[in-house]
Amino acid sequence: MIQQAYIEGVSTRKVDDLLQSLGLTGIDKSQVSRVCKALDEVVEQFRNRPLEGTYPYLWLDAVYLKVRHNHRIVNEAVVLAIGARDTGEREILGFSVGMSEEEASWQEFLRALVRRGLKGVQPACADRLVISDAHEGLKAAISKVLGGATWQRCRVHFMRNLLAHVPHGDKAMVAAAVRTIFAQPNHQAARQQLAEVVKAMHARWPKAAELLAAAEDEVLAYMDFPQDHWTRIYSTNILERLIREIRRRTNVVGVFPDDPSVVRLLGTQVIEIAEDWELERRFFSLESMQRLTHPEQVLVAEPMPLRLAPVR
Repeated sequence: MIQQAYIEGVSTRKVDDLLQSLGLTGIDKSQVSRVCKALDEVVEQFRNRPLEGTYPYLWLDAVYLKVRHNHRIVNEAVVLAIGARDTGEREILGFSVGMSEEEASWQEFLRALVRRGLKGVQPACADRLVISDAHEGLKAAISKVLGGATWQRCRVHFMRNLLAHVPHGDKAMVAAAVRTIFAQPNHQAARQQLAEVVKAMHARWPKAAELLAAAEDEVLAYMDFPQDHWTRIYSTNILERLIREIRRRTNVVGVFPDDPSVVRLLGTQVIEIAEDWELERRFFSLESMQRLTHPEQVLVAEPMPLRLAPVR
């Protein structure tokens, strides 16, 4: 019960109150900590387990937690990876705690995944996709460690960045225009529509237009993959949901006393979530995953018409 309370995010200080409320003998904070440290071995086994099979899709992101270091409270990055197997199941591949999202931290994390057996997104696997935001350190690490894989810039993060260059009153109009690009039925049609949108935007929102033009390959990469996968591979939403669950539980703790306590709590949470995923149906159907190696022939469609308000 003590371990389960810890996994659910109940602080060690509050576990004693919980036990007493149940009519059980109280237990002090140090005893709770010793009991919870028994979880460390299970967590390490999970973090170091071999990765078997191939993973055509890989999502990467990070969450920041407050940790006490040398009598100071600092924000530490927890980097996370989720993979989709070639059989369609999703899997939490691992996580690592570091001081930041710098390139060196991401390189170390990705190389650790490769050493454990990550296959499907390494060099010479250009038909595989890595999905992340455009953090410079992460981009550089992906290029160096997973250089042959295709990179998809998270579409959700990109839209936020794009609209930051647009006046508030025009954001809805620009967002609607950009969405016509993503509504196209195939990659070629989306490229044609993107060119039209850039042209229409340039006079009124030149910085946003330039950003959109420069990001063409990054934000449309997912369209070279099976269409019924698009809604799940154009963004890091799958990781955002995992991060929300992590935050729900870590917010109870507030400030972690050290790195091992972060690894312990996150590890037990991640293991629990991973077990729940195993009971769910495939994230992608087996039939659709087979189309990664036998892609369907897609007809080229005309771009959807674009209408923007005239320049005044």
